[in-house]
Amino acid sequence: MRLIFLGPPGAGKGTVAAKIKEAYGIAHISTGDILRENVKRGTSLGKLAERYMQAGDLVPDDIIVEMVESRLQEPDCSEGFILDGFPRTLPQAEALDRILKKLKVKLDAVILLEVDDETIVKRLSGRRVCPKCGAIYNVSFNPPKADSLCDHCGEMAIQRNDDKEEVVRQRLAVYRERTAPLIDYYLRKGILKKVEAARGSDEVAHAIEESLAGGYHGHA
Repeated sequence: MRLIFLGPPGAGKGTVAAKIKEAYGIAHISTGDILRENVKRGTSLGKLAERYMQAGDLVPDDIIVEMVESRLQEPDCSEGFILDGFPRTLPQAEALDRILKKLKVKLDAVILLEVDDETIVKRLSGRRVCPKCGAIYNVSFNPPKADSLCDHCGEMAIQRNDDKEEVVRQRLAVYRERTAPLIDYYLRKGILKKVEAARGSDEVAHAIEESLAGGYHGHA
């Protein structure tokens, strides 16, 4: 099973992808996670990417494409994968087509998670992340049990810079401008499936599995 998850920042792509990964036994590839890991480790790629991320802009295609190509060749992708956060632009989608052709694999579906902007702003600006173990909370929907402290390791859960409201609105504007054209691109290929994603992640994952079962047989 080879999938792309499309949708605005805050649509819940990462959370739902983790559930689909478990259901199908495939790799979950989040370009955001790979980038943040590079930023954290202070690699040259991370330093370069950080400037763009802090401004709420997209990291340039050549950096991302190179990163994804090497990731898709790792052994855990042999049974399939979910691409989460890539492609985000038409040139990235075309580059991905070339990579997949080279690797002799085909996409099964592109899942579009649909959520309105105001729900996203509320979700993201309320999000808090534990810097130590990566646990994610939300001050409105899922706060830590004790005063801002992570339930798992007791570290203070913090708001990431790119979750501040003004940056979230900028990220949404960038998404509408650059990523929305991908919807037409994959519609024309006949592999786009739309899923309403403003509900709980279990319901969204279930809806995705149902839509995949309608047009897909077998797990490899």
